[in-house]
Amino acid sequence: MNLSIDQTDPVTCEHCGGMYFQEALHIRKASGILTGTGQTTYMPIPVFACRDCGHVNTEFLPKELKNLNSEEESTIV
Repeated sequence: MNLSIDQTDPVTCEHCGGMYFQEALHIRKASGILTGTGQTTYMPIPVFACRDCGHVNTEFLPKELKNLNSEEESTIV
Protein backbone atom coordinates (compact mmCIF):
# COMPACT_ATOMS: atom_id res chain seq x y z
CA MET A 1 0.00 0.00 0.00
CA ASN A 2 1.37 3.37 -0.95
CA LEU A 3 -0.57 5.86 1.22
CA SER A 4 0.49 9.11 2.79
CA ILE A 5 -0.87 10.31 6.13
CA ASP A 6 -2.87 13.10 4.44
CA GLN A 7 -4.88 10.47 2.56
CA THR A 8 -6.18 8.98 5.81
CA ASP A 9 -8.83 9.96 8.35
CA PRO A 10 -8.32 10.00 12.12
CA VAL A 11 -10.17 7.51 14.29
CA THR A 12 -11.58 8.74 17.59
CA CYS A 13 -13.27 7.00 20.49
CA GLU A 14 -17.05 6.77 20.07
CA HIS A 15 -17.42 7.34 23.81
CA CYS A 16 -14.99 10.11 24.83
CA GLY A 17 -13.43 11.36 21.59
CA GLY A 18 -9.95 10.16 22.55
CA MET A 19 -7.44 9.75 19.74
CA TYR A 20 -5.10 7.12 21.17
CA PHE A 21 -5.77 3.40 21.39
CA GLN A 22 -3.99 0.39 22.78
CA GLU A 23 -4.25 -3.28 21.96
CA ALA A 24 -6.51 -5.25 24.25
CA LEU A 25 -8.03 -8.72 24.33
CA HIS A 26 -11.71 -9.52 24.42
CA ILE A 27 -11.99 -13.03 25.89
CA ARG A 28 -14.83 -15.44 25.14
CA LYS A 29 -15.20 -18.82 26.79
CA ALA A 30 -16.88 -22.06 25.83
CA SER A 31 -17.83 -24.85 28.19
CA GLY A 32 -16.05 -28.18 28.00
CA ILE A 33 -19.34 -29.79 26.99
CA LEU A 34 -19.44 -27.71 23.79
CA THR A 35 -15.77 -28.27 22.95
CA GLY A 36 -15.83 -31.96 23.82
CA THR A 37 -12.72 -31.63 25.98
CA GLY A 38 -14.41 -31.49 29.36
CA GLN A 39 -12.54 -28.26 30.15
CA THR A 40 -13.47 -24.64 29.63
CA THR A 41 -11.79 -23.19 26.54
CA TYR A 42 -10.90 -19.51 26.17
CA MET A 43 -10.77 -17.64 22.86
CA PRO A 44 -8.77 -14.37 22.82
CA ILE A 45 -9.96 -11.77 20.30
CA PRO A 46 -7.61 -8.83 19.70
CA VAL A 47 -9.25 -5.38 19.69
CA PHE A 48 -8.21 -1.74 20.15
CA ALA A 49 -9.42 0.02 23.31
CA CYS A 50 -9.36 3.77 23.94
CA ARG A 51 -6.38 4.62 26.10
CA ASP A 52 -8.40 7.29 27.95
CA CYS A 53 -11.65 5.50 28.80
CA GLY A 54 -11.18 1.84 27.76
CA HIS A 55 -14.08 1.86 25.27
CA VAL A 56 -13.81 -0.39 22.19
CA ASN A 57 -15.30 1.23 19.08
CA THR A 58 -17.83 -0.90 17.21
CA GLU A 59 -15.66 -0.73 14.07
CA PHE A 60 -12.89 -2.61 15.92
CA LEU A 61 -15.11 -5.60 16.75
CA PRO A 62 -15.42 -8.67 14.54
CA LYS A 63 -18.82 -8.96 12.83
CA GLU A 64 -19.90 -11.79 15.16
CA LEU A 65 -19.26 -9.68 18.26
CA LYS A 66 -21.09 -6.67 16.81
CA ASN A 67 -24.19 -8.86 16.46
CA LEU A 68 -23.81 -10.25 19.99
CA ASN A 69 -23.30 -6.80 21.51
CA SER A 70 -26.48 -5.43 19.93
CA GLU A 71 -28.46 -8.47 21.12
CA GLU A 72 -27.02 -8.21 24.65
CA GLU A 73 -27.73 -4.47 24.82
CA SER A 74 -31.34 -4.97 23.75
CA THR A 75 -31.91 -7.49 26.56
CA ILE A 76 -30.46 -5.25 29.29
CA VAL A 77 -33.24 -3.08 30.71
